[in-house]
Amino acid sequence: MSYPWQKLGLNADQQADSVLAAMTDGEKFAWLSGPMAIPLHKGEKIPAEAIGSAACYPSIPRLGIPAIQQSDASLGVSALGGVRPGDHATALPSSLALGAAFDPDLAETSGKLLGREAFCKGFNVQLAGGANLIREPRGGRNFEYISEDPLLTGIIAGHNVRGIQSQHVVSTVKHFALNAQETGRVVADSRLNEAALRESDLLAFELAIEIGQPGAVMPGYNLVNGEWASENPFLLSKVLKGDWQYPGWVMSDWGATHSATKAARAGLDVQSGSNLDECAWFDHPLREAVARGEIDGSYIDQMIHRILRSLFACGAIQHPAQRGTPLDYSWHQLMAQREAEQGIVLLKNAQQTLPLPPELSRLVVIGAHADQGVLAGGGSSAVTPQGCLQLEGVDFMGIQTPKVYHPSSPLAAIRRNSLAKKVDFVSGDSIEEALNSAQGCEAVIVFAQEWRSEALDAQGLDLDDHQNLLIEQLAAVHPKVIVVLQTGGAVTLPWLNKVSAVLEAWYPGSGGGEAIAGVLFGRINPAGRLPITFPASEQQLPHPKQVDPSTTTSLPGVKVKGDIFQIDYNVEGADVGYRWFERQQQKPLFPFGFGLSYTQFSYDDLQLCQSSDTVTASLTLTNCGDRSGSEVIQLYIRPTSGRYPSRLAAFRKVFLAPGESQRVSLRLEPRVIAQWETTKQLWHIVAGEYDIFQATDAATPGLCGTLTISAHAFGYRVA
Repeated sequence: MSYPWQKLGLNADQQADSVLAAMTDGEKFAWLSGPMAIPLHKGEKIPAEAIGSAACYPSIPRLGIPAIQQSDASLGVSALGGVRPGDHATALPSSLALGAAFDPDLAETSGKLLGREAFCKGFNVQLAGGANLIREPRGGRNFEYISEDPLLTGIIAGHNVRGIQSQHVVSTVKHFALNAQETGRVVADSRLNEAALRESDLLAFELAIEIGQPGAVMPGYNLVNGEWASENPFLLSKVLKGDWQYPGWVMSDWGATHSATKAARAGLDVQSGSNLDECAWFDHPLREAVARGEIDGSYIDQMIHRILRSLFACGAIQHPAQRGTPLDYSWHQLMAQREAEQGIVLLKNAQQTLPLPPELSRLVVIGAHADQGVLAGGGSSAVTPQGCLQLEGVDFMGIQTPKVYHPSSPLAAIRRNSLAKKVDFVSGDSIEEALNSAQGCEAVIVFAQEWRSEALDAQGLDLDDHQNLLIEQLAAVHPKVIVVLQTGGAVTLPWLNKVSAVLEAWYPGSGGGEAIAGVLFGRINPAGRLPITFPASEQQLPHPKQVDPSTTTSLPGVKVKGDIFQIDYNVEGADVGYRWFERQQQKPLFPFGFGLSYTQFSYDDLQLCQSSDTVTASLTLTNCGDRSGSEVIQLYIRPTSGRYPSRLAAFRKVFLAPGESQRVSLRLEPRVIAQWETTKQLWHIVAGEYDIFQATDAATPGLCGTLTISAHAFGYRVA
């Protein structure tokens, strides 16, 4: 049977129109509001066609349109609450690990893997693409996001989305925008002036959307400048659909819709998880609003057109997802391992402790269930491969989500990679046992963990007292203590000066054990660079005390109205992370972009040029060590006037053999150089002198040059 949309020569918009013209009102409204496709209570039914996942919207067989099957999330195909018993999926490393790799090609490859698994499990929409800036270092979902920098976040998220959609699976970007903490997330009002918002959080989303062209955008639970993100006219109509001319659809987060008429007029197209809301706003209330004339019927057609257009644009209708298609999980696990290897950051390596030599007599591995697996973050993104260790976690929207350890044992991998005569393991629960085990061994490898989850912010930046004491006491009795961190963000390290080496492995996924062992024993030369700043203490942060609705009355500058409380991000404005530290002239524990290698690199001959509206920099990079390795070239810019602190304006990861040199040219992103003029609604590069410098991290400049850049205004429309 042939359908009108199959006519040759039609583009995605025309295909969408051909289907829309044949749809009934009932079919349209069935796509605008839907419940979570996971039973929240015993005996609760999910939509008839649902595989069991985040959501399902019905098929239209007479028009050749498959059901819309939506699954979480950025780190793999999840199965919350065991909704698909026996389901197996590859767990990708956390998005922070992907950000730490500074590698757009790797991000796209990772997206292809995720899209392929989703497609073969029957899903045509993946709720991926986390692109929030990490403003709150203690945020519970930071592991789902990429970095504190808009350029790095936008480029990596965009390429990851592009990879997913290459497999005929729509990807979202989320959570649009300023969704920085989990504590009180549904009543938090994020406050930030437009110029700062455009130069930071919105720029990350703008770049991600330009590069990845995601089929859908998901606002957050929070309010932004007094309006719920899901019904925020500035975010959805003015910026997203207006300035950026975004053609896809806007879906709410689950249980984050607050109205029918206001939300629809503001630009929301779909109410997700309607059973978690006060009512199914986009069902009968929206129908009634149309009948009363409060909403023009053309709004409904525009909503459906956007959904159909996105499905056609990535081939989700022409190439329906094929549930049950065999997957090569062994190959996917190896790909996840390669991703983890590129994202591990070597933070300390005193006296070249690492890589450890092979065939040692005895090693001791301590802590964090390293005998069974590697830690994962919790919540909707949690992937539960077969054979994973599951401990008590957190109640998430009425669903018990466990604390998961992915089945990639670091202990087993260390035994394979080290060829040591003996490798012992102790849990670390007993400090006395750990100290006894360290006697007579040649190295102690301590695994330290910090678990974060959706709906659960970290309480401070410290590891728990027991782990800190364990590491402190081990370092007091053994000269070679190596700490492997598995964290969902930045942590403080009070014992840093007492240990020999520290690796940040993040949540490393299905191949995490092998990746960690590969770095420890030199099979892999570490190339990860920090995508976030590690503060020396919470007192260095723009918001030293966490903003919690239960304690807001005691915090200066926090305003409360009813259940809503405000978080004033104007304190730091556009200067998130490393920019804030430079502005305040504070020295962090580890700066953004920091990471050590087993080889050495040198830079030479920085040349700067402005031609037309493009600023470029070129330099020569040389591997002057004795190992092959990758270096992340980082270029920063700041006006000599000090108008704003240094901003990452370009980066590239380059692999070089020992002694090899390469001439590299990079184009600086003009919106990073520019500032937003709210009155004119334009980007404006102010004429003047700018310092442009190469750096090994945000706090350590290397080659530096000064370029006089001419004024240039550009934007979306001139007022």
